[in-house]
Amino acid sequence: MVVVVQQNASEKEIEGIIRILHDFGFDVHRSTGVNQTVLGAIGVKPDFDTRQVEVLPGVAHAYRITEPYKLASRSFKQEKTVITFKNCEIGGDAVVVMAGPCSIENEQQIFSIAETVAKAGAKFLRGGAFKPRTSPYAFQGLGEEGLKMMRRAADEFGLLVISEAMDGTQLELMEKYSDIIQIGARNMQNYNFLRELGKSSKPVMLKRGLSGTFEEWLMSAEYILSGGNKQVIMCERGIRTFETATRNTMDISAIPVIHAKSHLPIIADPSHGIGIRDKVIPMARAAVAAGADGIIVEVHNDPDHAKSDGAQSLFPNQFEEMMRQLRMIAEAIGRKIA
Repeated sequence: MVVVVQQNASEKEIEGIIRILHDFGFDVHRSTGVNQTVLGAIGVKPDFDTRQVEVLPGVAHAYRITEPYKLASRSFKQEKTVITFKNCEIGGDAVVVMAGPCSIENEQQIFSIAETVAKAGAKFLRGGAFKPRTSPYAFQGLGEEGLKMMRRAADEFGLLVISEAMDGTQLELMEKYSDIIQIGARNMQNYNFLRELGKSSKPVMLKRGLSGTFEEWLMSAEYILSGGNKQVIMCERGIRTFETATRNTMDISAIPVIHAKSHLPIIADPSHGIGIRDKVIPMARAAVAAGADGIIVEVHNDPDHAKSDGAQSLFPNQFEEMMRQLRMIAEAIGRKIA
């Protein structure tokens, strides 16, 4: 249930409404916008009469939410969620670019790539220190040492850090070294892990599962939001379909659909979405045109010898060209590259 508070309601009245909702057995989440305070009353109560709330002092209106995801819904919060960092924001007017290698391999590699992407205009350095690989014999990442390298490289060139956590045991390290914690497609429905992320102080980028529907994806975000972490970013990274010509099928439609259903920002990952180097830039252009709040791509200084995902990693000159093209696309739709 959503309870819309009157604009002139006092803080005492709002606290009274929250107290009564708790008495009714609801968990209450407060959202304060520019002109309006909205209370999300979470709890399955099919026979509850909303008029019991509408008569309370300070209540403008109370109504049920039909979507199973409550806190992620536009019904709960009309204004877009904007997540602010020291040098940019995600969810605002500007499109944020995140770039870097699939895996952190060594210090020379990560520093070289960080310098390249920073000069071209990226705001975040991406890279994997813990790698969820299909084969147990493939390169699994450098762990904490890789995170340390990445943090030093990002700080050297004025970048922020986004890296993937695979389970709850890695969250302490992520809190220490990362600015955003990335959750991969395989963990989209790891609900115990998502609950732990709800307690994190760091923003979380939640990738869509290989066969996740929009509703399932938003319900996964709901786990994080309901735990208290309101800084959730959705990430469309392609889904598995019957098509075999590309690694995945990049679902550009996810961008406007998620914007319509949710206030959460959405990032597009064309590197995983298509999995073929020369198709990444066209899909990045399409994502920006569709309204993505950011782009995350893989860039490598020597992709032919990369330890993971070299085939979908852009060469430095390709990344520079992508940034040039994205600036034109963003300007054409009234936005800009951060």
